[in-house]
Amino acid sequence: MPDVLVLYYSHRGAVRALARAMAQGVERVPGMRARLRTVPRVSTVCEAVAPEVPAEGAPYVELADLRECCALALGSPTRFGNMAAPLKYFLDGTAELWLSGALAGKPAAVFTSTATMHGGQEATLLSMMLPLLHHGMLIIGLPYTEPRLTSTASGGTPYGASHVAGQRDDRAVDDDEKHLAAALGQRLASVAARLHDG
Repeated sequence: MPDVLVLYYSHRGAVRALARAMAQGVERVPGMRARLRTVPRVSTVCEAVAPEVPAEGAPYVELADLRECCALALGSPTRFGNMAAPLKYFLDGTAELWLSGALAGKPAAVFTSTATMHGGQEATLLSMMLPLLHHGMLIIGLPYTEPRLTSTASGGTPYGASHVAGQRDDRAVDDDEKHLAAALGQRLASVAARLHDG
């Protein structure tokens, strides 16, 4: 069975932690594997400045990762209510996949991290859905049947998993946030498995 691609950009580590929780949830579904990938930072310098292979963490994503996956979990920190530039830059280069319909009909979910509770989590999650909808993907949310969605005092939305990092970015991903991210990853993988088998 193809992998569930967990594609993220993380500047300070919170989104990476959510990505790992999403991957754990994916792998709770029998026969499903998570494939963690990231994108390089963008630069105002015209020459390429990022190494071809990251020094640590997940490898950089390639279009083949998207083509081969059976589902996509997309994560980014919030930048003024929108996804971060490195992730948007990568998505802007996926026209080849759009033209061929390579992602149409595949399920997708989104996740994010903000500095404050009202720092644009839901706007970011919704903005991340837009290119996925243009690709014809099926958006999977986090339903209120997940009890921690109503009890969390930190991150978590019906639009996707989230984290509140604090204004100094010093608040670690808490148990509720990890649980909700894993639950979303599991839900995404379960839908992908049913679509694959169906």
